Amino acid sequence: MYKLLIICALFISSAIADDKVEIYATKMDSHNQIVNASGEVVVVYKDYVLSAEKAIYDKDSGELELFKNIRATQGTDYKILGDYAKMNIANKERLFRPFYMLERKSDVWISGKESSTKEDDVKITSGVVSSCNPNNPLWKMEFSSSDYNTKTKWLDLYNTKLYIYDIPVFYTPYFGYPLDTTRRTGLLLPMFGFSDKEGFYYEQAIYIAEQNWWDLEIKPQIRTNRGYGVYATFRFADSPTSRGSFTTGYFKEQNKYFKENDLVNDNHYGFNFNYDNRDVINQWFGTKLEGQSGLYIDVKNMNDVDYINLSTNDITENAVATQVLSRINMFYNTEDNYIGMYMKYYKDLTSDSNEETLQKLPTIQYHSYLDTLFDDHVLYNLDLKSNYLYRSVGKTAFQTDLNLPITFQTPLFDENINVSYTAYLYAQQTSFGGAEKVITTDEYDDGYFARNYHVLAISTQQTKAYKDLIHVVDLGAQYVFAGADSSDGYYKDQRDYCSDDIHREEAICEFYNIQDIDENLQLYFSQYVYGDDGQQIIYHRLAQNISYEASQSQVGELENELDYQISKYVNYYNNMFFNYDESAFSKNYNQISYNKENISLALSHMYKKDFTNIVGKTSYVTSNLRFDYGDHYSYMFRYDYDLELSQKKMTEIGFLYKKRCWDFGLRYVENNRPVLTRNGGSDSIYDRYIYITITLKPFMSSANPKSAFAFRLPGDN
Repeated sequence: MYKLLIICALFISSAIADDKVEIYATKMDSHNQIVNASGEVVVVYKDYVLSAEKAIYDKDSGELELFKNIRATQGTDYKILGDYAKMNIANKERLFRPFYMLERKSDVWISGKESSTKEDDVKITSGVVSSCNPNNPLWKMEFSSSDYNTKTKWLDLYNTKLYIYDIPVFYTPYFGYPLDTTRRTGLLLPMFGFSDKEGFYYEQAIYIAEQNWWDLEIKPQIRTNRGYGVYATFRFADSPTSRGSFTTGYFKEQNKYFKENDLVNDNHYGFNFNYDNRDVINQWFGTKLEGQSGLYIDVKNMNDVDYINLSTNDITENAVATQVLSRINMFYNTEDNYIGMYMKYYKDLTSDSNEETLQKLPTIQYHSYLDTLFDDHVLYNLDLKSNYLYRSVGKTAFQTDLNLPITFQTPLFDENINVSYTAYLYAQQTSFGGAEKVITTDEYDDGYFARNYHVLAISTQQTKAYKDLIHVVDLGAQYVFAGADSSDGYYKDQRDYCSDDIHREEAICEFYNIQDIDENLQLYFSQYVYGDDGQQIIYHRLAQNISYEASQSQVGELENELDYQISKYVNYYNNMFFNYDESAFSKNYNQISYNKENISLALSHMYKKDFTNIVGKTSYVTSNLRFDYGDHYSYMFRYDYDLELSQKKMTEIGFLYKKRCWDFGLRYVENNRPVLTRNGGSDSIYDRYIYITITLKPFMSSANPKSAFAFRLPGDN
């Protein structure tokens, strides 16, 4: 029998030329040009391995037929089952009836009445596709016909009905999806929602990826009671060390919604550009510098805050502040020197005009790193920085700062104590430009300020090891006192006036950033406790400032910071400042957190009080909870509340049910979102939403992990 199998395999190989086919069976006979095999039949063709109960091979036509309990695998990816199969080796055609295929990497199975394959293309008629248990799938898609390419891993379904269990929920004449993670052009999953004010919401994302180095995502949207718009994001990677993205958007308000909500603009538009290059000089200029260079760009612009509000239907994904910061940073760094250029542009979202907002365009910095002399007893470094403070309406300034600290240090008592003296040399020069918005008698004469001041410091650090702990104590003090100073022009004219905290916010003082050097003594104590595994258990720091200036309180605020890992899962953090004059805390932040594999909880409270400002008080509570129950259930809760304003800022409660083939989530969200109105300037709208998340894996998890339906509920606006 063994010899018969080998002879049969060699005969088929010579008949098919380049395509070698091997047939193994427990029983085999040949009549004329027909070979019959039965028993445990195994056919090996390229990377295909097929098994069946019976096989018939026609040596003239090159057709191979398989019968009953057919199993076929291609490499490690596919498992195909059927009762009848026909393969034409010469024409590279295959037919399975019925058809069942399992794509193992994605866990997607396809069952059909019949399939025919020509090279890499598989055509399936009247079938079902799913990734759930085939015996009772939670979801499935029935189709009249399907095309699948085994090389590109792309699946096309026609006349498709989506069923949840046996309930039809959706129909589409066409549905296409890849069964791998290769980037390709197509439609992403749509987003649906409903709001009592904005009406029905629909967003259909279009994804274009024709080359490996870029892709484009276009997201048209419509809000039936509000308006329509489109957002687009272009992402690119122009080199192995750089990448970037450009996002822009436009939304047009309906006239009725625009008037009812008293909005400033009836259309909203803007853009965001991000770019990061970690070797910009060598890459752009063809140099071979050994130093490090980089370019970071984060530029944003918009006509109002609703450009951000309308960019997505999930309000929890938007982070909105009163100002939007655009930055461009570029640097070159070596072991000894650093050169940098930074540009900052602030967009005030609380105003419809940005002409009076002060910008830094640009800042140029040179820094010489710390160096030593005389066996490390003398340390010095140099920092030089120039700022151009610009705006289109109002005064501008060009300021240059020079810092040169020189330190003399030495250890004492067998290096148990370290003492040092540092002389700080500082100078600032300012040249003014522009024109005052309102003509006043204030003086903006060009000028300079120069001074030196001194710091004496003494410190010690002691470490003691115990059986299961290591305790480190750091104790020190430094005495600061002023030296000589000199000033001219603006600094001489406005020094007394702008040094008073009462006048700090006035226009004449906005360029005066000189802080007086107060004679003071700074005491600090810190300690660390480490476990035998090297993990930090306790970090504790105390700092106290004692002033010798008659115009100030002698004893400054006491700062206490504590980070305590109470147990493996529980952590407590506190940072507070105590004001002796007011006998009250100016700041007290507390957070306790619990983190385990299946649960995380964080509760925090921030309290701040500015005693120089009647309304300068903040009291804010935040809380977050996530709980995973078993392998399938995940619950989440979030609550943020402003105690000072007696205003709820954010509430979120929901759950997510996860299975191998699908996820279902439900979230209820309340949120205050900012808007720009005609009468009130900056205002907010209180929204309430219900988010329903349905993920059919892998068809939704790759393209859009959060295919959500969002319903906004009626609320106070």
